[in-house]
Amino acid sequence: MPHITAPLPRVPAPLRRTPAALPRTPARLRRAALAASALALLLPLSACGGDAEAGDSSTVTVTVGYQSKTINTVTAGTLLRSLGSFEKHLNSLGDGRTYKVVWQDYATGAPITAQMTAKKIDIGSMGDFPLLINAARGKQLGTPTKLVSVTGYNLRGGLNTIVTAPGSSLTSLADLKGRKVSTSVGSAADGTLVRALQRAGLDPEKDIEKLNQQPAVGASALDSGGADALSQFVAWPGLLAHQGKAKALYDGAQLNLPTFHGVTAREDFARRHPAVLEAFLKAQAEATDYLAEHPVAAAEKVADATGLPAEVVYLYNGAHGIATFDPAIKPRLVAALKEDVAVLKSAKLTGDVDVDAFVDDRYVKKALGATAYARRLASAPPEPAGEVWLKGASKTLTFTSPSALLRQVAAHRDTVRAAYVPDTTTGTLWFADRAVWVADGDRLLPFVAPATARAYLDSHGGARLVPYTEALERAS
Repeated sequence: MPHITAPLPRVPAPLRRTPAALPRTPARLRRAALAASALALLLPLSACGGDAEAGDSSTVTVTVGYQSKTINTVTAGTLLRSLGSFEKHLNSLGDGRTYKVVWQDYATGAPITAQMTAKKIDIGSMGDFPLLINAARGKQLGTPTKLVSVTGYNLRGGLNTIVTAPGSSLTSLADLKGRKVSTSVGSAADGTLVRALQRAGLDPEKDIEKLNQQPAVGASALDSGGADALSQFVAWPGLLAHQGKAKALYDGAQLNLPTFHGVTAREDFARRHPAVLEAFLKAQAEATDYLAEHPVAAAEKVADATGLPAEVVYLYNGAHGIATFDPAIKPRLVAALKEDVAVLKSAKLTGDVDVDAFVDDRYVKKALGATAYARRLASAPPEPAGEVWLKGASKTLTFTSPSALLRQVAAHRDTVRAAYVPDTTTGTLWFADRAVWVADGDRLLPFVAPATARAYLDSHGGARLVPYTEALERAS
């Protein structure tokens, strides 16, 4: 039976001694001993990207690149790792090999692609735009990759949000003209920014000053006033809103274009080790089922591993969260990927990408079985609903009426951990106390951003904006 060994074994104490602490031996012998020790320490690192260690074909190192804080990839990263599912499946292969899993955590998809093309990462997870760059770079550099499964998706585009500072006077995309906007160029959030500005009649290259920044840097720039707005992927917009450091300006679901995250694998690795890739995909399916069956516990696990507030994780990954998790590669997502190519080409980040050649669902079909895969392929996201998470509860309370949810919050203010409401028109979930509320007669309606609320007001005479505190009072 194969077994898993630790990626980087702890260095024994004698090898950590400084030269001064070594026994008094001739200098030449001491130098030889130190060289041998250094060589011994380097040997475990020489095998990565699925290669056998020191020529030993019975040992296979599997290197997985993931983004712990990009929480719509957790079923192929943070959650999967915490459950130990991948290692368990490798242990059960029974092929006489020893498997060593190395997990590498990154902030964005770009460095994962760089490591994959260098054959230092075998399996990686990232968003849709980075996946296309992954496909293009892999082909260009002679290390082709394949999209083998999907993690989290939103059919309208709600995984990306443009936010501004809490006290900002900006209320629409038109207000961004001449402003500094932070994003990560080549990311899905950058794609949302480009498309949103174009629909608003703005030139993404000329009408704004785009700051190409990592998410954390962009968040700091927004906080310090160095950026007027921030366009980012999960979980940054929700995190900043939860912390009171940002408010939503644009809900990505207004584009009504699918966004998703997926798993990519090096073609040569998949060809040499198909059973390993299938083991990973089986583990991903188990992590997906665990998240669906235990959404609160899953949010807590991811929070513990990442340092993100569990309330923010649940906003995206909860029972009615912004993301739906399913490893099946749905045709609608593939079609959206093809539409994304033009955005990357216009930004000169890629040339043409053969999406059909990049997508390969053979491994996930085999891993899950034809019947189970067909069932997942036909599944749909749950209907939007509000949720209230009470302190100490292992499950949330679900509400189909915003007014009913507000009554629950008003009656249990001291015991509410978080309350979530779906945007009235897009269905994007948002924190109830950060939403834009509209009173329309006896109805209380939440919206993620001012633009969607304003669109409702324009078509419903007599409706008006109300503060959250007033919405609570009216509901109770």
